[in-house]
Amino acid sequence: MTSATARKERGEVRPARILRAGPLAAVLVVALVLALTAAVSLGSVDVPAAEVWSVVARRLTGRAPEPGTRDLIVWQLRVPRALLAAVVGAGLGLVGTAVQALVRNPLADPYLLGISSGASLGAVAAIVLGTTLGLQLSFGSALGLTVSLAAFAGALAAFSLVWLMARRGGGFSPLRLVLAGIGIAQFLGGITSYLVLQTRDEQQTRGVLFWLMGSLGGAVWAQLAVPAVAVALGLALLQARARGLNAMLMGDETAAGLGVDVARLRREVFVVTSVLTGVLVAVSGAIGFVGLMVPHVCRLLVGADHRRLLPLSALTGALLLVVVDTVARTALDGQELPIGVVTAVLGAPTLLYLLDRRLERS
Repeated sequence: MTSATARKERGEVRPARILRAGPLAAVLVVALVLALTAAVSLGSVDVPAAEVWSVVARRLTGRAPEPGTRDLIVWQLRVPRALLAAVVGAGLGLVGTAVQALVRNPLADPYLLGISSGASLGAVAAIVLGTTLGLQLSFGSALGLTVSLAAFAGALAAFSLVWLMARRGGGFSPLRLVLAGIGIAQFLGGITSYLVLQTRDEQQTRGVLFWLMGSLGGAVWAQLAVPAVAVALGLALLQARARGLNAMLMGDETAAGLGVDVARLRREVFVVTSVLTGVLVAVSGAIGFVGLMVPHVCRLLVGADHRRLLPLSALTGALLLVVVDTVARTALDGQELPIGVVTAVLGAPTLLYLLDRRLERS
Protein backbone atom coordinates (compact mmCIF):
# COMPACT_ATOMS: atom_id res chain seq x y z
CA MET A 1 0.00 0.00 0.00
CA THR A 2 1.46 3.37 -0.97
CA SER A 3 1.82 6.19 1.53
CA ALA A 4 -0.65 8.30 -0.46
CA THR A 5 -3.24 5.51 -0.28
CA ALA A 6 -2.67 5.12 3.44
CA ARG A 7 -3.14 8.86 4.01
CA LYS A 8 -6.36 8.79 2.00
CA GLU A 9 -7.75 5.90 4.04
CA ARG A 10 -6.94 7.76 7.26
CA GLY A 11 -8.85 10.76 5.93
CA GLU A 12 -5.82 13.05 5.82
CA VAL A 13 -5.81 15.93 3.38
CA ARG A 14 -2.49 16.99 1.91
CA PRO A 15 -2.17 20.10 -0.23
CA ALA A 16 -1.34 19.51 -3.86
CA ARG A 17 1.58 21.89 -3.38
CA ILE A 18 2.80 23.30 -0.08
CA LEU A 19 3.50 27.01 -0.43
CA ARG A 20 6.40 28.67 1.34
CA ALA A 21 5.12 30.24 4.54
CA GLY A 22 7.35 33.35 4.41
CA PRO A 23 6.23 34.72 1.02
CA LEU A 24 2.61 33.79 1.77
CA ALA A 25 2.77 35.67 5.08
CA ALA A 26 4.20 38.73 3.28
CA VAL A 27 1.34 38.62 0.76
CA LEU A 28 -1.21 38.34 3.58
CA VAL A 29 0.32 41.31 5.43
CA VAL A 30 0.13 43.48 2.31
CA ALA A 31 -3.45 42.33 1.65
CA LEU A 32 -4.37 43.08 5.28
CA VAL A 33 -2.96 46.62 5.05
CA LEU A 34 -4.94 47.21 1.85
CA ALA A 35 -8.09 45.76 3.42
CA LEU A 36 -7.69 47.97 6.51
CA THR A 37 -7.25 51.02 4.26
CA ALA A 38 -10.40 50.14 2.33
CA ALA A 39 -12.32 49.50 5.56
CA VAL A 40 -11.46 52.97 6.86
CA SER A 41 -12.00 54.63 3.50
CA LEU A 42 -15.41 53.18 2.62
CA GLY A 43 -18.68 54.03 4.32
CA SER A 44 -21.61 56.41 4.25
CA VAL A 45 -18.99 59.13 3.74
CA ASP A 46 -16.13 57.93 1.56
CA VAL A 47 -12.66 59.18 2.48
CA PRO A 48 -9.84 58.97 -0.09
CA ALA A 49 -7.11 56.49 0.85
CA ALA A 50 -4.46 59.23 0.72
CA GLU A 51 -6.42 61.29 3.24
CA VAL A 52 -6.86 58.24 5.46
CA TRP A 53 -3.11 57.76 5.69
CA SER A 54 -2.60 61.50 6.17
CA VAL A 55 -4.90 61.48 9.21
CA VAL A 56 -3.24 58.34 10.61
CA ALA A 57 0.25 59.78 10.09
CA ARG A 58 -0.70 63.02 11.86
CA ARG A 59 -2.11 61.14 14.83
CA LEU A 60 0.82 58.75 15.12
CA THR A 61 3.40 61.55 14.97
CA GLY A 62 1.59 63.68 17.52
CA ARG A 63 0.79 66.54 15.18
CA ALA A 64 -2.43 68.49 15.58
CA PRO A 65 -5.30 66.96 13.58
CA GLU A 66 -6.75 68.94 10.71
CA PRO A 67 -10.05 70.66 11.52
CA GLY A 68 -13.22 69.08 10.16
CA THR A 69 -15.17 65.88 10.40
CA ARG A 70 -12.79 63.72 8.36
CA ASP A 71 -10.41 63.30 11.30
CA LEU A 72 -13.30 62.27 13.57
CA ILE A 73 -14.61 59.77 11.02
CA VAL A 74 -11.22 58.22 10.31
CA TRP A 75 -9.48 58.18 13.69
CA GLN A 76 -12.30 57.97 16.19
CA LEU A 77 -14.84 55.83 14.33
CA ARG A 78 -13.37 53.70 11.57
CA VAL A 79 -9.76 52.96 12.53
CA PRO A 80 -10.67 51.40 15.93
CA ARG A 81 -13.37 49.29 14.29
CA ALA A 82 -11.09 48.07 11.49
CA LEU A 83 -8.32 47.19 13.95
CA LEU A 84 -10.78 45.42 16.26
CA ALA A 85 -12.04 43.39 13.28
CA ALA A 86 -8.45 42.35 12.53
CA VAL A 87 -7.79 41.38 16.16
CA VAL A 88 -11.03 39.40 16.49
CA GLY A 89 -10.47 37.66 13.15
CA ALA A 90 -6.92 36.72 14.13
CA GLY A 91 -8.15 35.33 17.44
CA LEU A 92 -10.91 33.28 15.80
CA GLY A 93 -8.42 31.85 13.32
CA LEU A 94 -6.11 30.83 16.17
CA VAL A 95 -8.91 29.28 18.23
CA GLY A 96 -10.24 27.31 15.26
CA THR A 97 -6.78 25.94 14.44
CA ALA A 98 -6.07 24.93 18.04
CA VAL A 99 -9.47 23.33 18.57
CA GLN A 100 -9.24 21.32 15.34
CA ALA A 101 -5.86 19.97 16.43
CA LEU A 102 -7.14 19.25 19.93
CA VAL A 103 -10.10 17.16 18.76
CA ARG A 104 -8.49 15.94 15.50
CA ASN A 105 -11.52 17.06 13.51
CA PRO A 106 -11.49 19.64 10.67
CA LEU A 107 -15.22 20.26 11.28
CA ALA A 108 -14.55 21.75 14.72
CA ASP A 109 -14.76 25.45 15.45
CA PRO A 110 -15.76 27.44 18.55
CA TYR A 111 -19.22 28.18 17.11
CA LEU A 112 -20.14 24.59 16.18
CA LEU A 113 -18.72 23.13 19.40
CA GLY A 114 -20.80 25.43 21.59
CA ILE A 115 -17.82 27.39 22.95
CA SER A 116 -19.11 30.67 21.51
CA SER A 117 -22.60 29.89 22.83
CA GLY A 118 -21.22 29.32 26.32
CA ALA A 119 -19.27 32.58 26.15
CA SER A 120 -22.36 34.42 24.90
CA LEU A 121 -24.45 33.03 27.75
CA GLY A 122 -21.86 34.09 30.31
CA ALA A 123 -21.60 37.61 28.87
CA VAL A 124 -25.36 38.11 28.57
CA ALA A 125 -25.92 36.75 32.09
CA ALA A 126 -23.37 39.25 33.43
CA ILE A 127 -25.14 42.09 31.64
CA VAL A 128 -28.79 41.17 32.22
CA LEU A 129 -28.43 39.94 35.78
CA GLY A 130 -26.49 43.04 36.76
CA THR A 131 -23.25 41.36 37.81
CA THR A 132 -21.15 44.05 36.15
CA LEU A 133 -21.23 46.07 39.38
CA GLY A 134 -22.77 49.10 37.79
CA LEU A 135 -20.44 49.19 34.79
CA GLN A 136 -22.61 49.78 31.74
CA LEU A 137 -21.73 47.84 28.62
CA SER A 138 -22.93 49.72 25.59
CA PHE A 139 -22.22 47.32 22.76
CA GLY A 140 -19.24 48.74 21.01
CA SER A 141 -18.12 51.03 23.86
CA ALA A 142 -16.45 50.30 27.21
CA LEU A 143 -15.56 46.68 27.89
CA GLY A 144 -16.33 45.48 31.39
CA LEU A 145 -13.78 43.11 32.87
CA THR A 146 -16.57 41.19 34.59
CA VAL A 147 -18.23 40.54 31.23
CA SER A 148 -14.99 39.10 29.85
CA LEU A 149 -14.55 36.88 32.90
CA ALA A 150 -18.14 35.67 32.65
CA ALA A 151 -17.71 34.96 28.95
CA PHE A 152 -14.51 33.00 29.69
CA ALA A 153 -16.24 30.95 32.38
CA GLY A 154 -19.12 30.17 30.02
CA ALA A 155 -16.77 29.18 27.21
CA LEU A 156 -14.71 26.90 29.47
CA ALA A 157 -17.83 25.24 30.95
CA ALA A 158 -19.39 24.64 27.52
CA PHE A 159 -16.18 23.24 26.04
CA SER A 160 -15.68 20.94 29.03
CA LEU A 161 -19.24 19.62 28.78
CA VAL A 162 -18.92 18.95 25.05
CA TRP A 163 -15.61 17.18 25.56
CA LEU A 164 -16.97 14.98 28.37
CA MET A 165 -19.92 13.93 26.23
CA ALA A 166 -17.62 13.07 23.32
CA ARG A 167 -15.43 10.93 25.63
CA ARG A 168 -18.29 8.93 27.17
CA GLY A 169 -17.56 5.22 27.32
CA GLY A 170 -13.82 5.77 27.35
CA GLY A 171 -13.51 6.30 23.60
CA PHE A 172 -13.53 9.38 21.45
CA SER A 173 -15.88 9.99 18.53
CA PRO A 174 -15.41 13.08 16.30
CA LEU A 175 -19.00 12.72 15.10
CA ARG A 176 -20.27 12.59 18.69
CA LEU A 177 -18.19 15.67 19.45
CA VAL A 178 -19.78 17.72 16.66
CA LEU A 179 -23.29 16.50 17.48
CA ALA A 180 -22.78 17.22 21.20
CA GLY A 181 -21.48 20.68 20.35
CA ILE A 182 -24.47 21.48 18.15
CA GLY A 183 -26.92 20.21 20.78
CA ILE A 184 -25.30 22.09 23.66
CA ALA A 185 -25.01 25.24 21.53
CA GLN A 186 -28.77 25.13 20.87
CA PHE A 187 -29.52 24.53 24.55
CA LEU A 188 -27.32 27.39 25.72
CA GLY A 189 -28.71 29.60 22.96
CA GLY A 190 -32.22 28.99 24.30
CA ILE A 191 -31.17 30.04 27.81
CA THR A 192 -29.46 33.12 26.39
CA SER A 193 -32.61 34.11 24.48
CA TYR A 194 -34.66 33.70 27.67
CA LEU A 195 -32.30 35.99 29.58
CA VAL A 196 -32.46 38.58 26.81
CA LEU A 197 -36.24 38.60 26.97
CA GLN A 198 -36.07 39.37 30.70
CA THR A 199 -34.57 42.80 30.05
CA ARG A 200 -37.04 45.60 30.64
CA ASP A 201 -35.33 48.02 28.30
CA GLU A 202 -36.56 47.38 24.75
CA GLN A 203 -33.60 49.21 23.25
CA GLN A 204 -31.18 47.11 25.27
CA THR A 205 -32.96 43.96 24.10
CA ARG A 206 -32.52 44.92 20.45
CA GLY A 207 -28.88 45.82 21.10
CA VAL A 208 -28.13 42.48 22.77
CA LEU A 209 -29.83 40.51 19.98
CA PHE A 210 -27.89 42.39 17.30
CA TRP A 211 -24.65 41.90 19.23
CA LEU A 212 -25.30 38.15 19.62
CA MET A 213 -25.31 37.83 15.82
CA GLY A 214 -21.88 39.48 15.71
CA SER A 215 -21.26 43.20 15.64
CA LEU A 216 -18.32 45.58 15.90
CA GLY A 217 -20.50 48.68 15.72
CA GLY A 218 -19.42 51.58 17.89
CA ALA A 219 -15.91 50.18 18.52
CA VAL A 220 -13.62 52.59 20.38
CA TRP A 221 -9.92 52.67 21.18
CA ALA A 222 -10.52 51.56 24.77
CA GLN A 223 -11.80 48.20 23.53
CA LEU A 224 -8.65 47.23 21.68
CA ALA A 225 -6.19 46.66 24.52
CA VAL A 226 -7.69 43.55 26.17
CA PRO A 227 -8.40 41.50 23.02
CA ALA A 228 -5.13 42.55 21.37
CA VAL A 229 -3.08 41.43 24.38
CA ALA A 230 -5.12 38.22 24.68
CA VAL A 231 -4.60 37.32 21.01
CA ALA A 232 -0.87 38.12 21.14
CA LEU A 233 -0.38 35.99 24.26
CA GLY A 234 -2.59 33.24 22.82
CA LEU A 235 -0.48 33.12 19.65
CA ALA A 236 2.75 32.99 21.67
CA LEU A 237 1.48 30.22 23.96
CA LEU A 238 0.05 28.10 21.14
CA GLN A 239 3.13 28.63 18.95
CA ALA A 240 5.30 27.33 21.80
CA ARG A 241 3.18 24.16 21.78
CA ALA A 242 3.11 23.74 18.00
CA ARG A 243 5.19 20.54 18.05
CA GLY A 244 2.88 19.02 20.64
CA LEU A 245 -0.17 19.90 18.54
CA ASN A 246 1.51 18.26 15.54
CA ALA A 247 2.04 15.10 17.57
CA MET A 248 -1.57 15.07 18.79
CA LEU A 249 -2.78 14.87 15.20
CA MET A 250 -1.42 11.31 15.15
CA GLY A 251 -3.38 10.28 18.25
CA ASP A 252 -2.86 10.42 22.00
CA GLU A 253 -0.83 7.19 22.21
CA THR A 254 1.56 8.22 19.45
CA ALA A 255 1.94 11.70 20.93
CA ALA A 256 2.70 10.21 24.35
CA GLY A 257 5.26 7.92 22.73
CA LEU A 258 6.96 11.01 21.29
CA GLY A 259 7.31 12.48 24.78
CA VAL A 260 4.26 14.78 24.80
CA ASP A 261 2.37 15.12 28.07
CA VAL A 262 -1.01 14.82 26.37
CA ALA A 263 -3.16 15.52 29.43
CA ARG A 264 -1.21 18.66 30.33
CA LEU A 265 -1.17 19.92 26.74
CA ARG A 266 -4.90 19.37 26.43
CA ARG A 267 -5.58 21.31 29.64
CA GLU A 268 -3.40 24.18 28.47
CA VAL A 269 -5.08 24.37 25.07
CA PHE A 270 -8.49 24.15 26.78
CA VAL A 271 -7.70 27.19 28.90
CA VAL A 272 -6.06 29.24 26.12
CA THR A 273 -8.91 28.68 23.64
CA SER A 274 -11.56 29.35 26.28
CA VAL A 275 -9.91 32.60 27.38
CA LEU A 276 -9.56 33.78 23.78
CA THR A 277 -13.14 32.86 22.92
CA GLY A 278 -14.49 34.58 26.03
CA VAL A 279 -12.57 37.80 25.36
CA LEU A 280 -13.52 37.86 21.66
CA VAL A 281 -17.20 37.15 22.28
CA ALA A 282 -17.28 39.91 24.91
CA VAL A 283 -16.27 42.52 22.30
CA SER A 284 -17.87 41.16 19.13
CA GLY A 285 -20.62 38.69 19.95
CA ALA A 286 -20.70 35.17 18.56
CA ILE A 287 -19.26 35.18 15.04
CA GLY A 288 -19.55 31.75 13.49
CA PHE A 289 -17.61 29.79 10.85
CA VAL A 290 -14.44 31.94 10.80
CA GLY A 291 -12.70 29.38 12.99
CA LEU A 292 -13.92 26.65 10.63
CA MET A 293 -12.96 28.17 7.28
CA VAL A 294 -9.62 29.81 8.04
CA PRO A 295 -7.65 26.76 9.32
CA HIS A 296 -8.98 24.61 6.50
CA VAL A 297 -7.89 27.09 3.83
CA CYS A 298 -4.46 27.58 5.42
CA ARG A 299 -3.96 23.84 5.81
CA LEU A 300 -4.59 23.36 2.10
CA LEU A 301 -1.93 25.99 1.34
CA VAL A 302 0.87 25.24 3.78
CA GLY A 303 0.14 21.80 5.22
CA ALA A 304 -0.67 20.74 8.77
CA ASP A 305 2.54 21.84 10.54
CA HIS A 306 1.30 24.17 13.29
CA ARG A 307 4.58 26.08 13.34
CA ARG A 308 3.45 27.57 10.02
CA LEU A 309 -0.29 27.06 10.38
CA LEU A 310 -0.89 29.10 13.55
CA PRO A 311 0.59 32.48 12.46
CA LEU A 312 -0.85 32.15 8.95
CA SER A 313 -4.29 31.33 10.37
CA ALA A 314 -4.08 34.49 12.49
CA LEU A 315 -3.21 36.62 9.45
CA THR A 316 -5.88 35.00 7.27
CA GLY A 317 -8.53 35.35 9.98
CA ALA A 318 -7.67 39.03 10.41
CA LEU A 319 -7.91 39.63 6.65
CA LEU A 320 -11.18 37.73 6.33
CA LEU A 321 -12.98 39.52 9.15
CA VAL A 322 -11.83 42.98 8.04
CA VAL A 323 -13.28 42.26 4.59
CA VAL A 324 -16.47 40.75 6.03
CA ASP A 325 -17.02 43.69 8.39
CA THR A 326 -16.54 46.14 5.51
CA VAL A 327 -19.14 44.25 3.46
CA ALA A 328 -21.53 44.15 6.44
CA ARG A 329 -21.24 47.94 6.82
CA THR A 330 -21.53 48.91 3.17
CA ALA A 331 -23.63 46.23 1.42
CA LEU A 332 -26.96 47.90 2.23
CA ASP A 333 -27.53 51.64 2.14
CA GLY A 334 -28.35 53.00 5.57
CA GLN A 335 -28.44 49.57 7.22
CA GLU A 336 -25.70 47.48 8.80
CA LEU A 337 -25.78 43.69 8.59
CA PRO A 338 -24.69 41.60 11.57
CA ILE A 339 -21.30 40.07 10.82
CA GLY A 340 -22.64 36.63 11.68
CA VAL A 341 -25.06 36.84 8.76
CA VAL A 342 -22.22 37.33 6.26
CA THR A 343 -19.97 34.66 7.80
CA ALA A 344 -22.88 32.19 7.83
CA VAL A 345 -23.45 32.74 4.10
CA LEU A 346 -19.76 31.96 3.52
CA GLY A 347 -19.33 29.29 6.17
CA ALA A 348 -22.41 27.09 5.71
CA PRO A 349 -21.38 25.96 2.19
CA THR A 350 -17.86 25.31 3.53
CA LEU A 351 -19.28 23.11 6.28
CA LEU A 352 -21.44 21.17 3.81
CA TYR A 353 -18.42 20.66 1.56
CA LEU A 354 -16.30 19.31 4.42
CA LEU A 355 -19.12 17.02 5.55
CA ASP A 356 -19.53 15.70 2.02
CA ARG A 357 -15.80 14.93 1.76
CA ARG A 358 -15.78 13.10 5.10
CA LEU A 359 -18.85 11.05 4.14
CA GLU A 360 -17.22 10.08 0.84
CA ARG A 361 -14.05 8.91 2.60
CA SER A 362 -16.04 6.89 5.15
